[in-house]
Amino acid sequence: MKKVLLAIFLTLSIFAVQAQTKPVATQPAEKVNDEEQSLAKDYFSQIMGVALSTTSNVKLFQFVYDWIGTPYHFGGSTRKGIDCSGFTKELYSKVFNLTIKRNSRDIFSMVSPVRKEDLQEGDLVFFKIHSRSISHVGIYLGDGKFAHASIKGVAIGNLSDGYYSKYFYKGGRLLDVFKKQLEESPDISNSQ
Repeated sequence: MKKVLLAIFLTLSIFAVQAQTKPVATQPAEKVNDEEQSLAKDYFSQIMGVALSTTSNVKLFQFVYDWIGTPYHFGGSTRKGIDCSGFTKELYSKVFNLTIKRNSRDIFSMVSPVRKEDLQEGDLVFFKIHSRSISHVGIYLGDGKFAHASIKGVAIGNLSDGYYSKYFYKGGRLLDVFKKQLEESPDISNSQ
């Protein structure tokens, strides 16, 4: 149902924009794509409660939106059931084309630590929930919001929520680590 509503919204929005501008046939393809991206960003800003910027990754928000409501299943990695690290691994694979480890503690070993106030869209957030070690991971979306697979299923949480604020451990950034690896060893990109 969500996908149908999104498709209808985007289609109607595109027609509304096209009616106010030149016919599509005379517009450059990138102009239409920019308008679609802008409409998608407006839509995701509203439904996810996150103010998307002009540089926001629409593919990230589309991926999260498509998975919202997927049931939680420890060790799961499909739409029938998924856990937090499985969701994070799948997102990084599909959105950023990066392969990461499978559990939250191992994923943490791959990141550069980031303070909560320095988190950026796509960074990871780690929690120690009822544990001395990392036991939960999510993907930061902006405005204090993050996507994760909780016991209630894939959902969007807020770092300022009392529960998540209490158990928040650290943020982490994978992209810096991979960039550094590529700079140190350019052959890595050719071997994959």
